[in-house]
Amino acid sequence: MEQLAAFLLGIDHWHWWILGVVLLGGEMLAPGVFLLWMGIAAGITGFIVLLVPDMDWRYQFLLFAVLSVISVVLARLYLAKKPIETDRPELNRRGQQYVGRTFTLAEAVENGRGKLHVDDTMWRIEGPDLPAGQQVEVVGVDGVLLRVAPAAGGGQSVAGTDENGKS
Repeated sequence: MEQLAAFLLGIDHWHWWILGVVLLGGEMLAPGVFLLWMGIAAGITGFIVLLVPDMDWRYQFLLFAVLSVISVVLARLYLAKKPIETDRPELNRRGQQYVGRTFTLAEAVENGRGKLHVDDTMWRIEGPDLPAGQQVEVVGVDGVLLRVAPAAGGGQSVAGTDENGKS
């Protein structure tokens, strides 16, 4: 217990800066844009401890906690108002990439459920009962379930490719 008390009494700005670097490294290993703000809070805490070197360790931890909460809340508010723009907004929503595309059923849709082979993946689909070989258009996505409807157009399509030849 005495070792812990000695450590806590000896915390200085370097400890906070090292913690900040460790948290930023953790952000790189497990990205989620959460540890980033805590790492910044640790860096700011270290800077304040550099300016006020005899600050009690309890106040240092309180300052770190308050700065962490403030930085996370401010970052979330800022990103809610100004989301990060990307040229591929559906990159991590794979099913959304298929909405509007037409495919040929390799298997029949029975009782409103079936399967559709798209690229290298077999998707579960929901829609009206349709025979194998029928062209369908993806009209929506519900999690890992594609919602399909009979395609309006009539161009031939290979199973797993759309009318433009995309896989």
